[in-house]
Formats: sequence, C-alpha cells, structure tokens
Amino acid sequence: MPFFPRKPKYTIVKVAKKRDIPGDLWTRCDDCNELIYNKKLDENMRVCPKCNFHFNLGARERIKVLIDEGTFKEADENMESLDPLSFAGPKTYKDKLKQDQGITNLKEAVITGEGAINGIPIIVGVTDSRFIMGSMGSVVGEKLTRAIERATEKRLPLIIVSGSGGGARMYEGLYSLMQMAKTSAALCRHDRAGGLFISILTNPTMAGIMASFASLGDMIIAEPKALIGFTGPRVIEQTIRQKLPAGFQRAEFLLNHGLIDMIVHRKNMKEMLSKLLAYFALK
Repeated sequence: MPFFPRKPKYTIVKVAKKRDIPGDLWTRCDDCNELIYNKKLDENMRVCPKCNFHFNLGARERIKVLIDEGTFKEADENMESLDPLSFAGPKTYKDKLKQDQGITNLKEAVITGEGAINGIPIIVGVTDSRFIMGSMGSVVGEKLTRAIERATEKRLPLIIVSGSGGGARMYEGLYSLMQMAKTSAALCRHDRAGGLFISILTNPTMAGIMASFASLGDMIIAEPKALIGFTGPRVIEQTIRQKLPAGFQRAEFLLNHGLIDMIVHRKNMKEMLSKLLAYFALK
C-alpha cells in the first residue's frame, strides 16, 4: 500500500435528499396527459384547464354545483342493498358494498331528493361512478323510481345526472335487470302526466343505464367528451371486425348524429338548466 495514494480524478459531492412531494398535490389528465395542480383543478370544477376534459364528480359534489345552497333535501337516504344471490367471487358482494361505502361515504350509488335551481323547484337524482361504477342495482332503481313518482305527484321537473360505466349491477342478476323496465315505466307515466324530464349524461354513461332511463329525457344533455353508449368501442370493434370512426361514442360524435340535444360545459350547466326550466314552464 503506497504512502501517498493518488487522488481520484472525480469529486464526491453529497447531495441533500429532496423532500418527497405529496402524491395528492397533482393529477394527470386522462385526455391530454397534462399535470394539473389539484387546487387549480378543484377551483375549475374538476375540468382540465388545458384540454377541457371533465373529470368525474361525486354525487354530493355534483349536487353542490347544480342545486341552490341550502335547498336540497335528500330522500330515501337510508336504503341499502341486500345480497339476494349470496354472490361470491374474488370479493363477495357484501364486501364490495362495504368497501365502496367507505370510499364514497354513500349508502348506495345514487342520491335523490328535492331542491331548487336558481329558485325553480325540482326533483333530482345523481349517480356516483365511484360506487361500483355507478351501476344500477335494486336500491338504485327503487330510489330513482320513487324520485320519478314524486316528480309526477308534485308536478315538478325531474333532472337525473347519470354517470355509470357498470350499467345493470350483475351482482344482483335479474333483480338488477328489472330496474331498467321499472324506471322506464315510471318515466312513461311521468311523461303522460305532462312532466318534464331532463337527462344529463356524464363520463361514462353506458350499458343498462343508457339503455333505460338515461336515454329517455325530453332533453338529453351531455358534458364534453363524455363516453356514451351501450357496449364499449373495443368490444364493438372485436365483434364487427371493423375500425370505428374517430371519436365514436363520444358526446361530440353523438351530437352530430342526433342522439343527444346539446353539449354543455360543467361551468355553464346550472345556468343552462335554469333557462330550460324557465322556458318549459311557459309552455
């Protein structure tokens, strides 16, 4: 070992460890891949400021955005799903319900009640896509049917905001599928009584939800870029073995083909609903 070792040609520098950035500060946009500061996203009603992509809103947040402060009175808030089929899979139905109740602080995937939009009284229902994808089981169908019947009885306009990627909830089998007919029949009675129904479609509104009450509005409004349809584009392409057009099943494509009546930005939704309600009240 030499008495005078050579000095290394490089310098070792100690770098202070960076503080970890909390993961809940930023959200990456699903559409344009932009990183958005969460505070700015919330201030913008959870709409991407760069590409206008509308992120999901929880049911209570949606009600806060649309309904006049202090006017909303929730109905049937204590209704919870049972497990009629004793469904057992990788996770039981009871476990799934308990898990999503904890995540969303909701008893079920829909909130219904009575409120006002710029002073105009309405009956409203809002599904929450965080709760088993906003799918319609027996409780969701029952709560929406009761809301429709209250609107008919009180002669009030009805607004349902749909956001369901799960359609009919197959954990409940036929109990779930029959809700499609039940809600549709209630809307038929509402229409025959001269009632108004405005359906708002958010991203995504699919399957059994879209095949029943969501498509039956006197006015059908969608948020920008919302995915709307029955079966997803990938499954359709695999079935028909053809490439689908660009933007297929997005709100803009469906507006051009006559399935929906208008596309309204979330910031303008309450004002547009107020104008429509006032207009139809004069008819």
